[in-house]
Amino acid sequence: MTTPTWDPAQYLRHADHRARPFTDLLARVPDLPTVLSAGPPRIADLGCGPGNVTAVLADRWPTAHITGYDNSAPMLEQAARHAGPTAGGGHLDFAHADATAWAPSETYDLIVSNAALHWVEGHLDAFPAWLDAVAPGGTFAFQVPNNLDAPLHTLMRDLAGGARWNSRLVEVPRREDSVHPPLVYLDRLARLGCETDVWETTYLHVLQGEDPVLDWAKGTGLRPVLTALADDSEARDAFLTEYRDLLRAVYPTEAYGTVLPFQRLFAVARKGGGRGAGK
Repeated sequence: MTTPTWDPAQYLRHADHRARPFTDLLARVPDLPTVLSAGPPRIADLGCGPGNVTAVLADRWPTAHITGYDNSAPMLEQAARHAGPTAGGGHLDFAHADATAWAPSETYDLIVSNAALHWVEGHLDAFPAWLDAVAPGGTFAFQVPNNLDAPLHTLMRDLAGGARWNSRLVEVPRREDSVHPPLVYLDRLARLGCETDVWETTYLHVLQGEDPVLDWAKGTGLRPVLTALADDSEARDAFLTEYRDLLRAVYPTEAYGTVLPFQRLFAVARKGGGRGAGK
């Protein structure tokens, strides 16, 4: 799969809709344990993107030292605007890290990931090492889009695999197994000794503006296509026009906006062995 180049401004065009699942995820994350009493709570946000939702962590845990990790220089540059001391005496910073190879070098009370692990091939195999870096009673929590069978993606894959685009884009769309069934995550995390909560939610995003579903895709799913065609503006525009027309037929615009059904998968895994953990 083509490694995408990210555009923070495009991604943030639908920031409210994209941030809501993170808020829903945090609502199921328990209080942090107190076993790391030597210092403030330690939190890692893996695949932090532009940092807007990383900053939300400081609202929930105002004394924590929070680090957002990402492998995109433009995203980290945007995220740096949120860095610094937090209102509760904690600290927020950001660092470069590739989730495909991230090996925690310290212990965290919470490792969280928002809409990132579907880009990480083999992420299930990373869970043991990540959980080894979670304090007893701490939590590993994530959410990922789980909608690769939705028209938003099937139309893109079919178009990229067609005769006109196959030679240039055949390896661009995400693999259909980039997100596993919910039971797979529950089983893997439970077998690693975690008290695990896994669920799915389908959001009905009401988007505004001209061709808003295409605009949404430009911030995420279309990034590999846009990256692969970055040096050929004519081909890029031709692909976008074809894809736009397909999306218009499936996601019609109503007087109140355009509805984009979007399913996401959530997992909250609390590590056993906590002492003095919050309730």
